[in-house]
Amino acid sequence: MSENLKKLSGQGVAIWLDDISRERLRSGNLEQLIREKNVVGVTSNPTIFANALSKGDAYDGQLHDLAVRGVDIGEAVRAITTYDIRWAADVLRPVYDATGGVDGRVSLEVDPRLARESEKTVAEARALWWMVDRPNLFIKIPATVEGLPAITQALSEGISVNVTLIFSLERYRAVMDAWLAGLEAAQAKGLDLGSIESVASFFVSRVDTEIDKRLDKLGKPELKGKAGIANARLAYAAYEDVMNSERWQRLRAAGAKPQRPLWASTGVKNPEYSDTMYVDQLVAPGTVNTMPEKTLDATADHANVTGDTVRPFYEQAWNTMAALKEAGIDYDDVVKVLEDEGVEKFEASWNELLESVTKNLVP
Repeated sequence: MSENLKKLSGQGVAIWLDDISRERLRSGNLEQLIREKNVVGVTSNPTIFANALSKGDAYDGQLHDLAVRGVDIGEAVRAITTYDIRWAADVLRPVYDATGGVDGRVSLEVDPRLARESEKTVAEARALWWMVDRPNLFIKIPATVEGLPAITQALSEGISVNVTLIFSLERYRAVMDAWLAGLEAAQAKGLDLGSIESVASFFVSRVDTEIDKRLDKLGKPELKGKAGIANARLAYAAYEDVMNSERWQRLRAAGAKPQRPLWASTGVKNPEYSDTMYVDQLVAPGTVNTMPEKTLDATADHANVTGDTVRPFYEQAWNTMAALKEAGIDYDDVVKVLEDEGVEKFEASWNELLESVTKNLVP
């Protein structure tokens, strides 16, 4: 195993792979990454599934059987995605057992077209939780305003949740409040809090992409490439505030586990930046970094893991955000645009997935 990956894990960062495919599972590649690159979890999203289905022949047999059975498109997509997720969950089960249920997790997203509908999101979460039927599953629910009550409700029923598409500090605090409310409701029902896990996926590189574009228009290139990391560092500060709260301490005493911050969108979009910057500069205990394989390989090869690169830099992060505001960056508008775009992109990928499955549902 790479020394860099060992160091990263040693700093309390869980390394997850931001990808899944039937071919990766069939070839044994996921097992290899667990063994050789310390991968201890997997995340998926509609874009990943659409891409997986567009390549190779790994899904042909199942697509044929679904066509022969005459299933509708919605059932077909659920059958295909849950098959991969169950398989990945079984591959990661030894990690889940070894870590007491903290890692060894696989995430499956609810239909992104439901992102603005609380009740339907909860119903979909229940259905996917039942279909996969693995204790090391995360149901991904977007952190839209409408997603917040769905997060609370799912957790209250014992469903482990990966909250996705978090861009703003204000929304992240609302997500943590929804998580705590879910645990409190689960406790009132007498559920085992120790069996309910959650992570909060805070997106990083997309923040830089949007703000850098605006900085170019404002003629402020010296501030480019700083917003994403500063924003994420301040999210960790908000997380620490909650971890120090009496509300959390009561739940912790009852057996609850923290909702870990998960750094998402860690693939670097700008070739001028270091390809491991969203790994090197976001090292903090009790976090997850979910990486595309390209970023995972770069981290293994040449990351600069020197210790905690989050908590010592809170003041610097606040200064960066203040400088961005002074330069004319409207933070509230940025995060709104990013959330709207995030939902739209996943909806587009979901539609692409539906079209691909429809085209292939031929006996």
